[in-house]
Amino acid sequence: MTVNGRSGLQDLYVDHVVLNVEDLGASAQRFAQVYGFGTYATSEQGAEASSLAVGRGRIRLILTQPLAEDHPAADYTRRHGDGVADIALATPDAAGAFEEAVRRGARPLAEPVRQDGVITATIGGFDDVRHTFVQRLDQAGPDRLPGFVPVPGRPGELDTGLLEIDHFAVCVEAGHLDATVDFYEQVLGFRNTFTEKIVVGAQAMDSKVVQSASGAVTLTLIEPDTSRDPGQIDHFIKNHGGAGVQHIAFRTADIVRSVGTMRDHGLEFLTAPAAYHRMLGDRLRPARHTVAELGALNILADEDYEGQLFQIFTRSVHPRRTLFFEVIERAGATTFGSGNIKALYEAVEAEKLG
Repeated sequence: MTVNGRSGLQDLYVDHVVLNVEDLGASAQRFAQVYGFGTYATSEQGAEASSLAVGRGRIRLILTQPLAEDHPAADYTRRHGDGVADIALATPDAAGAFEEAVRRGARPLAEPVRQDGVITATIGGFDDVRHTFVQRLDQAGPDRLPGFVPVPGRPGELDTGLLEIDHFAVCVEAGHLDATVDFYEQVLGFRNTFTEKIVVGAQAMDSKVVQSASGAVTLTLIEPDTSRDPGQIDHFIKNHGGAGVQHIAFRTADIVRSVGTMRDHGLEFLTAPAAYHRMLGDRLRPARHTVAELGALNILADEDYEGQLFQIFTRSVHPRRTLFFEVIERAGATTFGSGNIKALYEAVEAEKLG
């Protein structure tokens, strides 16, 4: 099935992200207090599960807590703890996207169904992460979700300036990177836009970026190099119980304001060695912020041929130290700050030398 001669796979956007959680109230409260995400819809599935839809700007998260032991979200949280279970993709033709993806080899999980003015259909993605195609019909608003009741007039009280999801970082098991890239290229029509091997001391990882034909959905796929010492990717896969989303990057137009606001309301970020910002001027001249502003908030800076980016990572509050988040501002750059990995390593070494 096509719309105006185009498969529904050619116009994919991030619609929402489903996070299965063990404590719905605590998760929603945290997203409200430090990220400024307001609740815009609720769903009660009897004794099976309870969900809240939260977000701000174009960021939409569905938080689902299982209430029954045999609910799929219960299996997920037993295996992984809190984490990303579904990256839902908006499309002008959910049934067409589903049929074409299955024809190309995708594993069908839920056939197309229409409910509350929204058509959805689901396929398997990597490991146990799903992709639900979402098509909203003319009468359905952008926040309408099947089975959810809207909560009017409840925007996030904290203005953090977060705008949209920039990308997802996905850790896959060693030897699975190429197959995962092939899946997104062959089944969903993504393009491999960037390939890199990152070496940090005795550790190394391989990374490939895949992006939808629309350019609106980006996954940074990373696998560990097992010929070298174990590193953070190995630790994620072990503690998470397999492949999964390591972090979600939220884009902002002013990272200094966003990070300052969230930090003031209790969000903890990873810190950089003092030497990192002392050495920053040797690598680049920040285009939008001063080195002093970046240093005061531990914000990292990097650049590529297209421009610069500014980024910072939250400290994981996950009991397994797996899932965390990133805040990113782009000043033209299209890559993901891999230069910061090397710069941070060099800064640590410089501090060791005194």
